[in-house]
Amino acid sequence: MTAFAGLLLTFGLLLYIFAGVKGESAAEKSRATYLRERKDAVYENLRDLNFEYKAGKLSDADYESLRNSLESEAASILAEIERLEGVAAS
Repeated sequence: MTAFAGLLLTFGLLLYIFAGVKGESAAEKSRATYLRERKDAVYENLRDLNFEYKAGKLSDADYESLRNSLESEAASILAEIERLEGVAAS
C-alpha cells in the first residue's frame, strides 16, 4: 500500500513539474515602448562607459570604439523613435 502511495506521489510530482503552469503572459509591448526602453539602456551604458574610462579601466582606443558604437546605436534608436512618432502624428 505504501509503495502505491509513493508511486502516486511521484507521478503527481512529475506531472506538476513537467506539465508547466499556465499563467498570465506579459503584456505585448509596442515598438515605440521597446525603443524607449532600449534608448534608456544605451544611455545608461554610455554613463557607465564614461565612469569606467575616468576610473582608468579602459584604454583610449577601447573607450573611443565602445563610445562610437553606443552613440551610433543611440542615434539609430532615436531616428526610429522619431520616424514612428512622425507616422503616428500624421
